Amino acid sequence: MTRITTCLACALFVFAATVPLSQAADPVQSDKVIEVKAKKAKKVKKNQRQPLIQLAILLDTSNSMDGLIDQAKTQLWKMVNEFIAVKRDGMRPLLTVALFEYGNDGLSASEGHIRRVLPLTDDLDKVSEELFGLKTNGGSEYCGQVISAAVSRLDWSKHKDDLKVIIIAGNEPFTQGKVNYVDACKSAISKGIQINTIFCGSEAEGINTKWKDGAVLADGSFMNIDQNRRLVHIPAPQDKQLAELNARFNQTFVAYGKNAAAAVANQTDQDNNAAGIASEVLAQRIAAKNSVNYRNGSWCLVDAVFQDNVDITKIKVEDLPENMKKMSMDERKAYVKKKKAERDEITKQVKALTAKRAKYVTAERARLAKEKGEKTLNDAVSESLRKQAEAKNFHFEK
Repeated sequence: MTRITTCLACALFVFAATVPLSQAADPVQSDKVIEVKAKKAKKVKKNQRQPLIQLAILLDTSNSMDGLIDQAKTQLWKMVNEFIAVKRDGMRPLLTVALFEYGNDGLSASEGHIRRVLPLTDDLDKVSEELFGLKTNGGSEYCGQVISAAVSRLDWSKHKDDLKVIIIAGNEPFTQGKVNYVDACKSAISKGIQINTIFCGSEAEGINTKWKDGAVLADGSFMNIDQNRRLVHIPAPQDKQLAELNARFNQTFVAYGKNAAAAVANQTDQDNNAAGIASEVLAQRIAAKNSVNYRNGSWCLVDAVFQDNVDITKIKVEDLPENMKKMSMDERKAYVKKKKAERDEITKQVKALTAKRAKYVTAERARLAKEKGEKTLNDAVSESLRKQAEAKNFHFEK
């Protein structure tokens, strides 16, 4: 049972269109569209495969978790940007994220108050959408059971060199529920899946309630954060120009297929969600969109052709946007190539402005800092993941 104390929120990364809390079943139909199969990692060279970074985020959405969810909404794109400059053996990895919520009374008791919100996916707009849709409700938090569910119900890579990490956040004892957390953690690490635990409260309490023990059992990191810490957002002179470039960037997407309209609308919705928090959050999202981690080949012809190597000649005419249906094949190829060139030019400008913005914000934070604060969600996640990625021979460019 949840404590009657008023320990405030703990929830982690997620991404959210509003899904009714009573819906405990997995979104099976959408899995067919967004799930990224580990075995299909792109082969870049003969006998060489694209490395994978797989993250499963397990968030406690019981009462008092609003603070951490707010941090997740605010810092999602900053976390994603940690992996923009990472490579292994000269190749960029494919970043995929899965999301579970647990401890919510609106979820089925027979399922342990657990819901798989998203399978492993590289659709970052979908992640953002689901994050913004999460709602909290009182419940029972079963860490062992949700870890066991994440291990068994996701398509984890079987390659030992890929980075596979479960990140679980909460504020109740790690020992609750019928599934022993020791067994769940040992099962994870036996498959090469490390577990990072984030306790929302004091370090001593996190240790006493076995959150640290869970991380140790699965070769992960234990962290504690103040989930209610108020984040200070710093506007920068580059923000207006970045927003203008983002509007132009969105025009380089050539939507196709039956899900095109919904995908375009969701892209705009997630821009608005980020901008609604602060210009800094939108700037972080814009940086992420202009990186290899932002992949939309399922609905954008530019990404499909240039990222996923889709043969444009195989695209059905009825799936094309109206302005392309009457084009010859050569004209279609030229049109998509032109959009790619426009996007590449915008991306160069975005990267230059982002670098200037980072310098400005760093200087401002140093000027404004009067005392060292508690770690936020992004601080905790980034610190541990960088170390774990480096141990797998991923290298972060400076």
